[in-house]
Amino acid sequence: MARIFWFRRDRRLQDNLALNSCAEAAIADGDKTVIPVYWFNSIDFEQLSGLRQHSLSESLMALDESMGSYLEVIDSPGMKGLANFAASAGVKFIHATESFDPEGIAEQRALASKLKGTGVELVLEDSYYAVKPGTVAKPTDGSAYRVYTPFYKAWFQIGWQAPAKLTKGFDWKTRSGKSKIPKPTKSAPFKVKAGEAFALETFKKFQSRAIVEYSENRNRPDLSGTSHLSHALAHGEIHPRTLLAPLSDSDGHNVFRKEIAWREFYADVLFRNPHTLDDYYEPRFKAMRYDTGAKAKAKLERWQSGTTGFPMVDAGMRQLITTGWMHNRVRMIVASFLVKDLHLEWQLGAKWFEQNLTDFDPASNSHGWQWTAGCGTDASPYYRVFNPILQGYKFDPEGNYVRKFIPELSQITGSEVHEPWLLVDGLQHGYPEPMLDHSVERDESLARLEEIKVK
Repeated sequence: MARIFWFRRDRRLQDNLALNSCAEAAIADGDKTVIPVYWFNSIDFEQLSGLRQHSLSESLMALDESMGSYLEVIDSPGMKGLANFAASAGVKFIHATESFDPEGIAEQRALASKLKGTGVELVLEDSYYAVKPGTVAKPTDGSAYRVYTPFYKAWFQIGWQAPAKLTKGFDWKTRSGKSKIPKPTKSAPFKVKAGEAFALETFKKFQSRAIVEYSENRNRPDLSGTSHLSHALAHGEIHPRTLLAPLSDSDGHNVFRKEIAWREFYADVLFRNPHTLDDYYEPRFKAMRYDTGAKAKAKLERWQSGTTGFPMVDAGMRQLITTGWMHNRVRMIVASFLVKDLHLEWQLGAKWFEQNLTDFDPASNSHGWQWTAGCGTDASPYYRVFNPILQGYKFDPEGNYVRKFIPELSQITGSEVHEPWLLVDGLQHGYPEPMLDHSVERDESLARLEEIKVK
């Protein structure tokens, strides 16, 4: 009797421990067949940006191709569709990688509920991380780490197993004979590349190209100094174990390892505090005075469209809209601007990122935002206010990143592009003047912090 493997955020064949377990069980059964399944909700799919739709579609097509076009895609508003498919296939087991984020946990529970009494068992194993969320804990009392650095040290000490190759000796099986991969309903400005093979190729290039200088160049959006693997990690086209395995003790390798650990830290924080997906890690910040109403909406729209008049902020927001991705340093800059210059709640920005980022990860998104907003796990939170102009001079010293995404400023050479309003002809092509005075708004943010301190 065949077994089902439910692909989720693990859309790869190699280093997939849950898939290996399913295959080994199928071999032991004597049937030796696995039915690969992906579940999605077309209603939710429709809400995604064009780039996110194309990103998911391309990822699934690559997965389907890698297994010889056997992928069964089930479209249903809930887990009933997957449960019904299992019943019709006559299987006794559905295997899947365990999810630890609130939505993933809810899916697991919903499916288990639908399977109750049907004779079909849901088998959950492994995770999307090198170390399962909830594993790293203080040796003194078993409580969670609230700060990254001690978490990293404990996480590194626990370690992880070596990447595992796909188990041999089983066969894929399909019931419908034709994969119904969701087709994008919105356009994308370019063809999205995705899939396990592309992820492995990207990692190989990163190892030979940029990892040596990663510690120096990772904060430079004008350079190709990052791994470009966040999309693959978010979709599970590559596992963190695969990235960690070849790393040595060199400077670049150590910094890259720590960046992977940040992802695992945020997953652990969200697992232990599921309400923080869209609520405050530090509850006192709920009392912060944020702007609302029509003026706040207008400010949000200028931020979303990349027309704030601050080049580094606007370049980042336009990069997001046109590519579905944004450099991490710039993510911090635009997040700080939204919360501490525009005085808007971080959830508004997190939602916009969710709608548009092709590398959207619930834990990293929520807690990356909260870290910058000052209400998260940062040890010295709210006082850190990013100056968008100085950040531009520091991390885009020649202005190449700004000019790439803001054509209205392409005529300005060098670093002067970060303050175009100081030039006689700096705004002649329609770029707006700054919508606010950063120093004034910084003082306003700190004043609002004092208000909740008093309370």
